Amino acid sequence: MIRIEPLSIAIPADRLLIPLYLSSVPAGFPSPADDYMDRELDLLELLVRHPAATFFCRVTGDSMLGAGIHDGDILIVDRAVKPVHGDVVVAAVAGELTCKYLDLHHRRLMPANETYTPIEIAEGSDLIIEGVVVNSIRCHRG
Repeated sequence: MIRIEPLSIAIPADRLLIPLYLSSVPAGFPSPADDYMDRELDLLELLVRHPAATFFCRVTGDSMLGAGIHDGDILIVDRAVKPVHGDVVVAAVAGELTCKYLDLHHRRLMPANETYTPIEIAEGSDLIIEGVVVNSIRCHRG
């Protein structure tokens, strides 16, 4: 099971605006430098749709590697989004938090790593969907 650690994030009174350039950055061969800035990008505006219903948490574990969620990533979880089949969710199962795919067709929580088994959701089980994972952040250099 992935352990979720809540993070305390203070939202600054002034928005944090960062330059957003017109050109994309290729991950293959470099293209000629493009010094044209499109506009400023507000990370909160980009990543958080419902600030009052959103929380951040850090992931530990590798059960969601196939979904691109790695140990140490920060999840942005929105409680205002209605969970639907196939969403990545943060759920409390018998009081323990986990991050998994929501499989409503088979009533289970699915890992994205085949070395882990699904968590069956029995009728009347102690399951609370805390929110839908809408984004994740990976730090490449600490």
